Amino acid sequence: MATVSSPLEAVLHRDRAIVVSVLVLLTTIAWIYLALTASGMARGDMRLMGIGVSMGGMHGAMSMSAQPWTVTTFLLMLVMWWVMMVGMMIPSAAPMILIYARVQRKKLPDENPLLRCILFTLGYVLMWLGFSVVATLAQWRLGEATLLSPAMASTSVYLGVTVFAVAGLYQLTPLKQACLVNCRSPVQFLTEHRHPGNTGAAWMGIHHGLFCLGCCWFLMALLFVGGVMNLYWIVGIATYVAVEKVLPAGQRVAKIMGAVLMVWGVGLLVSQFIG
Repeated sequence: MATVSSPLEAVLHRDRAIVVSVLVLLTTIAWIYLALTASGMARGDMRLMGIGVSMGGMHGAMSMSAQPWTVTTFLLMLVMWWVMMVGMMIPSAAPMILIYARVQRKKLPDENPLLRCILFTLGYVLMWLGFSVVATLAQWRLGEATLLSPAMASTSVYLGVTVFAVAGLYQLTPLKQACLVNCRSPVQFLTEHRHPGNTGAAWMGIHHGLFCLGCCWFLMALLFVGGVMNLYWIVGIATYVAVEKVLPAGQRVAKIMGAVLMVWGVGLLVSQFIG
């Protein structure tokens, strides 16, 4: 016999469908922006990031000249970083957001949890806005020091070695593991960091964003090595973050990746001397 869903189960399914749709839409918009920006860079068009382009080289080939940043450049770069973080991190945060919506509906069946889900998500992405400010400042300074090309990839083997080595070491630290535990355990997080009301929803999102930031911030620094707008690196890091946070063996994978990154860094250093 077919089972009849209870009214609460029907509402939970509807809530889930709405939340998933909103998260998919948000992620899709972010990735469309990233794809358009990366495509423009591939053609030498940096206008979306406020960077001028000069013509030069043989046969009129287009080459990008490093120019001083303006306020507009900084703001456009900040938008680029923030949108990138949203596109990379929302998919791995989706399980937490969906469980939060379910818990809110069950606790308060007469109230719509969607507003609190929105506030939770806004709190979460606000933390990544903070990271994006720091990343934009770092990119600015690295560019001024000629350690990044106008195409936003490392020009220094030693910068690459340092980022790989420190990122690998960080994967093995207690701080990384503690943050990863909270990212991997939505029910535990929602139980231990519960705050009531709409303001509480935003604070919970901020709190979860802090754990997620503590878990992933040095992985994002790898973009300075592979290219800030290199879609292969962006997709690869985003996929790895999802594996680390969602799969059962995620914590073991994090430690293995730490070793891989350190070996990669050593390999870059060795290649500098034997190349």
